[in-house]
Amino acid sequence: MRSYFKAFLCLFLTFFMTGCIGEDYDFTPPTVTLMNTDSVDSVELTETNIDWRGENSKPLEKETKEVVDFAREQKKLTFPPGQQVDLLFDSEDFAVEELRAFLWLGNEKLQLDMGENRSFTFPKGKGSYVLEIDLQTDRGNAQYVGNIVIE
Repeated sequence: MRSYFKAFLCLFLTFFMTGCIGEDYDFTPPTVTLMNTDSVDSVELTETNIDWRGENSKPLEKETKEVVDFAREQKKLTFPPGQQVDLLFDSEDFAVEELRAFLWLGNEKLQLDMGENRSFTFPKGKGSYVLEIDLQTDRGNAQYVGNIVIE
């Protein structure tokens, strides 16, 4: 009876430890995707400015000086006027402290109202915009942009 208990305990610990070893954490900034709420279409935004603490607190940095100009060089992402979109992260091994979304129309910067569910609505006015997403977390800051066309 005692040997059965030892065998069971050994087998249980082996399976338990295998689960711990298999854990894989992503210490890089997340990939940010916009998902159309009316369909399953999604588009990925481009990382611009990154100031992040990676694995073992190793700094990850990327700097883009002219963010709006850089965004306008990216692939055009087309949405209908007034479209609601959800903001999705591919991973979230961090605590979000602040998340803000802005639209640039020319030199004018407009803040978008983002709900608790990380969604916002594009304006009804047609035109070319630059979308800027600013993410502040306990691991650092990341900025994402998209070249948005509303038609």
